[in-house]
Amino acid sequence: MARQGRGRLSSIDLLPEAADPVVAWAFQELKDRDRLQKDIHAEFNERLAVLGLGPISMSAFNRHSINIARISRRHEEVRQMTAALTERLDPDQTDDVTIMAAETIKTLIFELLNGGADMSPKDAMELARALQSAVNAQRVPIERKRAQLAAFANQVDGALEKVATETGMGSDRIAELRREFLGLRE
Repeated sequence: MARQGRGRLSSIDLLPEAADPVVAWAFQELKDRDRLQKDIHAEFNERLAVLGLGPISMSAFNRHSINIARISRRHEEVRQMTAALTERLDPDQTDDVTIMAAETIKTLIFELLNGGADMSPKDAMELARALQSAVNAQRVPIERKRAQLAAFANQVDGALEKVATETGMGSDRIAELRREFLGLRE
């Protein structure tokens, strides 16, 4: 059975805020993987002693470092997958991915609601927030695309006006070029 809640706090979790820089230092050292864990643990306890705090056992330090390493590995995997996907996508395709992700979230919410999931009011509120975030995420690429199209239309209009004044082209011809070749409205 999966553990409910956060579980029992470790001796590292129970350290006062004054020890936060020491904890951060230790886990950065572990992440860098340049030193042995037992050496980092020894220096960790020395730094805690300077603050007047008791030593942390090797087993507690090890459990905490394993948890941090697991989270760090997962974060790195996600970062690498994201980098691999985004380097292969054009800017327009990243907008499509955002829209696809938002639609997936909407579908999951719909399936949860139609599946008769037993939900608390808090669960419903979290689903509503997820839906709102997904809709907002969809709106950004669409607005960006509209802005790009408007900027393009303005550039084309400027270029057509310049060509018209230099060549003496009439307004009817400019309107025809906009309609037929560029697909722009008058």
